[in-house]
Amino acid sequence: MERVTETMISTDEIRQAVVRLGKQITEDYGGSEIVVVGILKGAFVFLADLVREISCPMILDFMQVSSYGTGTVSSGNVKIKKDLDYDIAGKDVLIVEDIIDSGVTMQCLKRELYARNPKSIKVCAAFDKPSRRKVDFVADYIGIEVPDEFIVGYGLDYAGKYRNLPDVCVLEVDGGDK
Repeated sequence: MERVTETMISTDEIRQAVVRLGKQITEDYGGSEIVVVGILKGAFVFLADLVREISCPMILDFMQVSSYGTGTVSSGNVKIKKDLDYDIAGKDVLIVEDIIDSGVTMQCLKRELYARNPKSIKVCAAFDKPSRRKVDFVADYIGIEVPDEFIVGYGLDYAGKYRNLPDVCVLEVDGGDK
């Protein structure tokens, strides 16, 4: 049994973070073309908002990477379920993720993508939960740092549910971990 208990981050706070990130990314890339890689499924809402705030030419691609399954704690096993359609060799790549938790998924994904010889790789996450790190990983762009709670909404889910909530909310799961 699970239930949403409170709103942690409002749509207005999210919007402010997205605008800030879009401006910073545009400034940092200075108008150069970037390959923006959205990580499905969680980042799709954030990605849609973010790319409209970036004023650089871009190619948009997607990957689906999984490490959670149906639980609330990362399994540590990273699986690529959908790979890129575009060749990233020699390109500036921006990975867009919903949340950085343990850091394991992003660390593995960056290693995988660097093997494809891009010019650069940066990571942008809507949310960051540094208290849960299992590896030394710091994203290049962070929207909002969050405490050690299991959160849903704005693309974040629990067993495929709650992605459609406009705010980020705390979810309590009876017998579950954060």
